[in-house]
Order: sequence, then structure tokens, then C-alpha cells
Amino acid sequence: MLIRLLYISRAAGAITSTVTGSILESARVHNRVAGITGILCQGQGLYIQILEGKRASVNRLYATLIKDKRHQDVELVSIEEIQTRKFPEWSMAHVIISESDPIVQLKHPEFDPFTASSAQLMSLIDDLLKHATPIY
Repeated sequence: MLIRLLYISRAAGAITSTVTGSILESARVHNRVAGITGILCQGQGLYIQILEGKRASVNRLYATLIKDKRHQDVELVSIEEIQTRKFPEWSMAHVIISESDPIVQLKHPEFDPFTASSAQLMSLIDDLLKHATPIY
């Protein structure tokens, strides 16, 4: 059974290219082996991440992620069974959320992931993907 898990969190410190690079490097290696795909959106002191894969694999990874000291205030937004992956080719893509991004300003001016529904967060991620070039 495949699932999709969406969670949000706040960065525990500054989000530097070194921190982001370390997160992405370890995620890409681990996720390929575990059969997990997904995307990490980060910026403005926030992380929004979607993980897709077999239920046991995604649950094990999420249990590890909630203990990661690089972020805090981790909240599970949604978890659902899926038939197909939304991000099948990405062991972990990366998209930066910039406050000056026109998508955030125009389509999501009230953007606060901690009060947004899962549908609103998925819409934001879809919009970011349409107008940004994810790094994978």
C-alpha cells in the first residue's frame, strides 16, 4: 500500500545552504534505498514536506524526522492512501519558498502553513512547482 504524508515544521536555526544541502543529500540517499519519493519546500523559516512510498517505509522515516533537531513544531497535516505517486521521479526534490515569490504574494498572501488545510498546502506546492524549477 502506498501513502502520501504531508507535514510542516519550523526551522530550529537559520536555514543555510549547508543545512539544506545536508538535509537533501541524506534524504536522497536514504529515500532511493527505501523507495520513498517526495518534495521539500523550505523558506521563511519553514519546512513543508511531502513523502510518498510504502506505508511502513514512510512511517519509519517520519518517526526519524520528528526527532531531527534541525526543526521544531513538527505537525502532521495529512496522511492518505494513494494509487499513484505525485512525485515518482524525485527521491527528494527541493523548492524554495520566498516571501517575494509572486505565487506566495498574489495567490497565497495569507500564507501560514500552521493554519492552512492540507488542500491549501497542496495547492501552494502545485503553484510553486508550476512557476519554479525544483532541484533534484
